[in-house]
Amino acid sequence: MRRPASLVLLALAVFLTALSPLMRWYAFPRLAKIPPGQYQDMVLEAKPATLLNYGTMKAEQVPQVTIVQTLKGNVAASDRIEQSAGRDVVVWDALSYVVGPDGKMVSEVPERYIFDAHSQEPVHATGESVDGDPVRREGIEYKWPFLTEKRDYAYFDAQTRTSAPIHYKGTRTFRGLDVYYFEQTIPWAKVALPKKMPVKGVTPQAVAKLGTTRWYTTQRMFWVEPVTGAPVNGEEIHKEELRGGDLLPGGRTVTAFAGHVQMRADYVDATVSLVRSQRTLVLLLTRYLPWGFLALGAALLALSLHLEARSRRPRTARAGRPAPGGGAVSGDPSPPL
Repeated sequence: MRRPASLVLLALAVFLTALSPLMRWYAFPRLAKIPPGQYQDMVLEAKPATLLNYGTMKAEQVPQVTIVQTLKGNVAASDRIEQSAGRDVVVWDALSYVVGPDGKMVSEVPERYIFDAHSQEPVHATGESVDGDPVRREGIEYKWPFLTEKRDYAYFDAQTRTSAPIHYKGTRTFRGLDVYYFEQTIPWAKVALPKKMPVKGVTPQAVAKLGTTRWYTTQRMFWVEPVTGAPVNGEEIHKEELRGGDLLPGGRTVTAFAGHVQMRADYVDATVSLVRSQRTLVLLLTRYLPWGFLALGAALLALSLHLEARSRRPRTARAGRPAPGGGAVSGDPSPPL
């Protein structure tokens, strides 16, 4: 029975050894993806902040400005785009809603972000937009790819509608997780006015006719869990200005908004908890199962070779067993009668 058993073990060893790279390089790229119907929200705060009073056209110090970001998966839109794109696509309808300390809207900017569900690369399709304006994204936004690398990435900036490098600055520990720290600085740039203005009856077209322009700069920071590619913390040192025109005669400049924007602590805790669970699933496909199959295959191969060697070992006559013809057995000191 040893030889059939060794052949079975050998077949299992070969199967598991072959399954190891298939799990990592074939199954994982196809199984790991962002679900099309995902919904998430995030609350960020700037405490304190500088905010423009549109009544006096002067910047004022306020105790807090709150930014609520929502990402809602549009399943119907992703299904429609997948038919022409020929790959798994996610469509996020995003909204960045900024409110002042009085609860009134400061700005509201919607986005439609279309990307590959597996690689997070942008997919260019009808509807890709920021604040109703068509855009063509290059690089990532909101999320890094699975198994993030220690390198710079192109990151899309919604204010300028352009992409710029976001630089890898090293590995850090955040809430017990090993994370990659990234930074991006957007220098002062002229940007579009939001379609929804905080003053009723005032439109961006009317402000533009007065010759007043909006300028923006930011330093963007992310702490990214590299296995899932999910940011577990994000901050911005953000500043916006209105410059010149009839609203600000004499080429005057006024701060529209400035502050150090940070994720609210309870949302950081919830994000870290979610990422920990997702990290385990990704590691299962990329590390635990492939290496486990490889180790088990090696163990079964060794056991198979051991059984095969034992089955081929020559059999020797046992001591004290009668020799053929009734003679003495080998090693019997007594002479035959």
